[in-house]
Amino acid sequence: MNTSIIAENISVSFPVFENSHRSLKNTILSASSGGKLATNNSKGIDSVDALSNLSFEVIQGEKVGLFGHNGSGKTTLLRSLSGIYTPVSGNLKINGRVASLLDIALGLDPDATGYENIYLRGVLDGRSKDTIEHQIAEIAEFSELGEFLNLPVRTYSSGMSLRLAFAISTSIEADILLMDEWLSVGDANFTEKAEQRIEALIGSTSILIIATHNEDLLKRICNRKIHMEHGKILSDERL
Repeated sequence: MNTSIIAENISVSFPVFENSHRSLKNTILSASSGGKLATNNSKGIDSVDALSNLSFEVIQGEKVGLFGHNGSGKTTLLRSLSGIYTPVSGNLKINGRVASLLDIALGLDPDATGYENIYLRGVLDGRSKDTIEHQIAEIAEFSELGEFLNLPVRTYSSGMSLRLAFAISTSIEADILLMDEWLSVGDANFTEKAEQRIEALIGSTSILIIATHNEDLLKRICNRKIHMEHGKILSDERL
């Protein structure tokens, strides 16, 4: 089976159950989501239209950059592709294993040790026990946390927690990789190794979809650019 993503007229909206101060909410929601405030007349419920009738196809070998201002719908689309959001209409078909690097710190338990978190995150990612046990030594070595992995994560500095999360999240094997901006661990001594790991991960996946504001990065790693505004696709071009 060839790796692919096929979206046919998908739309994503979020309900707004309180209707007071509508004009203020309209302003705030438009600024934060880039969507439009609509009303479901049959139920009288306001909603924010975050994605509106998007249709596109991504095939094996394509590295797609999502481009647009904050609130254009890039992150909402990535979350829909990762299964976090379900389209309210349209059809979305994904062939292949999906790995999401949208929030690498998500799921870390501060009261569990570093080693325990490797297991916990592995389970959340759908990895088998054998796979996790096979990967644990490599993840531990890459994180450079040593004996700290035996301590609760709440005792870590923010940089140490980020190292652990990065090491776990980038140890995945997938056909489709979703990224919301280029990952940065914020540690100068760790940056070069982290960059090399991301480059290798991107090179090993059949499809990459990354949201970014950096046109230079987009041109360097992508062969296709989708420009989004207000939950719609303005242009779709080959690079």
